[in-house]
Amino acid sequence: MARKAANSNLMGMSTSELQAEIRRRTGRNQSLQKRYEKLVKKLEELRKEIAASGGAVVGGGGRASNELSLVDSLKKVLTGKTMGVGQAADAVLATGYMSTSPNFRTIVNQTFIKHRNKFKKVSRGRYTAA
Repeated sequence: MARKAANSNLMGMSTSELQAEIRRRTGRNQSLQKRYEKLVKKLEELRKEIAASGGAVVGGGGRASNELSLVDSLKKVLTGKTMGVGQAADAVLATGYMSTSPNFRTIVNQTFIKHRNKFKKVSRGRYTAA
């Protein structure tokens, strides 16, 4: 409804008034875009700080974006090592991998099961990179 009211206000404006309104709105949008970019940068810095302290960002309204997939991250931390599922999950998070999953350990366990060709089960609950 607010949009309808704004459009009806524009109908009575002259061309020069419309151009001034366009400039005003464009400036406002540019200002909002700059604020948005600063906030995104600050959020990314906070995520990195949380990850560096061994935590994971939970919630936040979306999927985390990582440079490496979970499979690749697990292969990287398990190369030449044998770890339990919980240890592997902690090691991946310590590398800066971000997950919004409240049950990240379960996700890691499912990844080991799903990608049997990339991970070798050494003993019960212990895996290494294949």
